[in-house]
Amino acid sequence: MSTGNEIERKLSDDPREQQIFSAQLTPHRSLNRTGFLAVMLFLSVVSFATGIVFLLQGAWPVLGFFGLDVLVVWWAFKVNFRTARAREEITVTTSELRVRRISHHGQVAEWTFNPLWVRIDMEVDEDFGIEHLYLISRGHHIQIARFLGPDEKASFYKGLIEALNAAKRGPTYNPII
Repeated sequence: MSTGNEIERKLSDDPREQQIFSAQLTPHRSLNRTGFLAVMLFLSVVSFATGIVFLLQGAWPVLGFFGLDVLVVWWAFKVNFRTARAREEITVTTSELRVRRISHHGQVAEWTFNPLWVRIDMEVDEDFGIEHLYLISRGHHIQIARFLGPDEKASFYKGLIEALNAAKRGPTYNPII
């Protein structure tokens, strides 16, 4: 049984299987773990201080509701971080286009296409730009680059088109003379 590293080495050794394009797409997360801790600490301090003010005025049940708010925000961030484990890997070689989608639960779905037969379709909105990108080949129709924004999808589309055109031209051999 070969590992992923062995397969990559075999691809790079064979000039007919040159890797033309490779992308790993992940959901955008603007807050790292340290930022998460800072936000939760700030929210906890503000909620606790506000709850103490209500407690001193005799409205003691409000303190518990402020604690529930902090708990709900913490839970929402944890769910967000868990879904950030999802990713999509797209690789184009001279003989195949491979899409590998890994869900945040670790479930893997994989599609392999012949780059000579693949067509890229897109849905464009006048106001927002590219909304969806699709790979279409022989009855298969899958959406790709779902994590990207409209501008990123346009750049990704351009790079993928160039890679597919390079795959259609075939392998380039550099004989040593």
